[in-house]
Amino acid sequence: MKLATFRIPEQRMDEPGATFAAAITETATDESGLEYATQAVLLEGITDVGAYLTTPHNDRQGLVHTTIDAAQHDPSKVLDVSEFSYDTLIPYPSKVFCIGLNYRNHIVETGLELPEYPTVFAKYGQTLTGPYSEIEIPALDHRLDYEGELAVVIGTPGKNIPATNAHNYVGGYAVSNDFSLRGMQGRTDEWTQGKIFEATTPIGPWLVTPDEFKEDARLTTLVNGEVRQDDAVNDLVFQVDELIEYLSSIITLLPGDIILTGTPGGVALAMRDEDGRRPWLKAGDVVETRIEGLGAQRNVIV
Repeated sequence: MKLATFRIPEQRMDEPGATFAAAITETATDESGLEYATQAVLLEGITDVGAYLTTPHNDRQGLVHTTIDAAQHDPSKVLDVSEFSYDTLIPYPSKVFCIGLNYRNHIVETGLELPEYPTVFAKYGQTLTGPYSEIEIPALDHRLDYEGELAVVIGTPGKNIPATNAHNYVGGYAVSNDFSLRGMQGRTDEWTQGKIFEATTPIGPWLVTPDEFKEDARLTTLVNGEVRQDDAVNDLVFQVDELIEYLSSIITLLPGDIILTGTPGGVALAMRDEDGRRPWLKAGDVVETRIEGLGAQRNVIV
């Protein structure tokens, strides 16, 4: 199942600007093989996917089944996705965990050693944005870098979750990109200040439930059509189940909590041109982040 958060256009008379959660019921594939949504059904009374995940588990399943069944009997309930815009998938998560240095090839390109424990830092809800939102280069730092990542979203609350049972706590998976301000990040040994600029972390376009996701799906990041990152999402030092066990030993995980699992090699920080300059993102660049089965983001840099 695929779930998305949409926004009603401002020019519409019916609740302009309001958001709603929807179940994707039909997708298509473009000439490059990229999947995109064409039809969906509104989940009545649910403002976003985060709100959906915080409803009781049995109520969630009943709502989706009832909604899809009703749409099969009444075609007027089926929405044309092109009439709406994607919004922030989970706008108000309790927690956003980020895992640094979790792909071996990224660790190698940074010249560091494999970590003994996960490198954990946090983001805030204000850093999240939509999958097609513009990403602004702030005046404080022009060294904007991309980091395509798999996002894991918690669906069931839990504390001290064993890795062997961690899959039962996953609500779904999504595409993400941890756009980073490398100048600010490098000011100190603690990275947070380069990672929490407002509206710099797109999530989505949709959440895919675990039963429809391949654990070895490929993640690809392109800048202006050029492939910069390409790796399997399970090529990790610490796998998803290990991360859930580790984080839940520290704090209770709640529905809607997000874990960004790390980025593969190929970031601008590790590249230099013939003049020794790093290819930081600049205004007008287009960054596409794709994961098999999870769709794609497209963010214009401004």
